Amino acid sequence: MNLIQGVILGLIQGLTEFLPISSTAHLRVVPALLGWPDPGAAFSAVIQLGTLFAVLLYFFRDLWQIALAWFQGLWRREPFTDPKSRLAWILIVGTLPIGIAGLVFKQAIETTLRSLWVVALALVLFALLLWLAEAVGKRARAMEQISFLDGVLIGTAQALALIPGASRSGVTITAGLFAGLSRRDAARFSFLVSVPAVAASGLYELLELIKEPQFSGQLAQGGGILVVLVSSLVAFASGLAAIAGLLRYLQSHSTAIFIGYRLALGGLIAALLLGGFLTP
Repeated sequence: MNLIQGVILGLIQGLTEFLPISSTAHLRVVPALLGWPDPGAAFSAVIQLGTLFAVLLYFFRDLWQIALAWFQGLWRREPFTDPKSRLAWILIVGTLPIGIAGLVFKQAIETTLRSLWVVALALVLFALLLWLAEAVGKRARAMEQISFLDGVLIGTAQALALIPGASRSGVTITAGLFAGLSRRDAARFSFLVSVPAVAASGLYELLELIKEPQFSGQLAQGGGILVVLVSSLVAFASGLAAIAGLLRYLQSHSTAIFIGYRLALGGLIAALLLGGFLTP
């Protein structure tokens, strides 16, 4: 893989990690269509950390205030009195389902569910769910009004993001809309609840790869250290732009453009599979 290919894949990772259109689908399909080599697990793990730093930087003030309130609540033995401390506990509760599901279904996630047929089906089905959430959601609640039950609902939805093609931001925004949140606040909570999951999965995968003797070889196949670093920086920058752009967009627009895109992409992947241009 050369530097240009690495930059393009970093751009795709940064944008699709936060837009509700599935980063897994794009990182699998784009290299295959363009005839590029598979970037490999090592490459994907490292550039995912670039998007993690993007969300940490964008929400640094929120995350700092939430963490500080959580520790203060523990110190005062009043963990649920302060709204930010309470939000911290809701984020913790919302992270548990994906952690449990990731451990229980690890083998299926790494094998059976990686089929492009699954990706195409997930793109379409979860697009339809997002459309339904747009239709029935009241969009009258702010993030500060989220309850523990909402946290469980959105956290359970986040666990579905382990299905390639579902989209982490897509399923959590969908659940937030079903819970009555405004589009912007559904997206804000989606990004905040993703932090522990993205950090844990990215670091775990990276540490596991470092233990393997062929790790350096995998990085070399990905285009070398320079390509990986540049790709990570591009993923970081494009991730920041995606977060800011999506939050601004959802202030006055629906998610219809993303629903249409997902339906079109799912249909395209299915057509390419049927035509023999892609292999499952």
